[in-house]
Amino acid sequence: MNAVIDTPAPDFTAIKLRQQATWASGDYAAIGTTLQIVGETLAEAADVRADEALLDVAAGNGNATLAAARRHAKVTSTDYVQSLLDKGRARAQAEGLNVQFQTADAEALPFGDASFDVVLSTFGVMFTPDHQQAASEMLRVTRPGGRIALANWTPAGFIGRLFKVIGAHVPPPAGVQPPSLWGTEPHIVELFGAQAANIRCERRHFNFRYRSAAHWVQVFRELYGPTHKAFAALDAAGAASLERGITALLDELNTAPGSLVVPSEYFEVVITRA
Repeated sequence: MNAVIDTPAPDFTAIKLRQQATWASGDYAAIGTTLQIVGETLAEAADVRADEALLDVAAGNGNATLAAARRHAKVTSTDYVQSLLDKGRARAQAEGLNVQFQTADAEALPFGDASFDVVLSTFGVMFTPDHQQAASEMLRVTRPGGRIALANWTPAGFIGRLFKVIGAHVPPPAGVQPPSLWGTEPHIVELFGAQAANIRCERRHFNFRYRSAAHWVQVFRELYGPTHKAFAALDAAGAASLERGITALLDELNTAPGSLVVPSEYFEVVITRA
């Protein structure tokens, strides 16, 4: 007779606190600004229009926020890391854009039902520990007929593979679904399909452009929360092994010998709320 082993449910609160500390470490804003083109592309895919009420979830330092505000939407930008919102606010002020900034947890959005015409997230909500809860919250605050538009890294793309390399050295929390699942159509349908009138998915690429693999590793080791924390958690031998693994991945995917251009696949998703 086989014994039944009960697997304890993940402690999402504790995991979220650790994640919050991770994204507050380094200086994600310095990385985030290089991804601005994704926010612009997503705003176009979502057909953002003037005067629409729009929410940016897990906005970071505001790429999708700025893209939507440039299209004259009425934007509320949210994140659970205050320092990133402060960077987004400074960017909006520099451009003279009128944006509301509010600290908020993507899994418990402090807004009423059907409050927004459009909800966006670029490489943000995909990192929530409780995928279904985050999706449910986005659906709840979107009006019927409104749109939810997401940019999510895919499992097979560069960032998805990077997290596998990191996970081999610093294992992720037990019981938590990988963020890169948000970059797959079956998972999106599972999360949103029951309340969606339409789901449109398209694979796109963002090119990471740096001087060399060593330059990329230096920048991301210092500034990008997940890699910054991973290196900090390892001893010297472990850190050296992680650096070799990342460098090998960069070298494999580099399309520009003598420099570094690494295409990273992401999933652009536009959901029309039923």
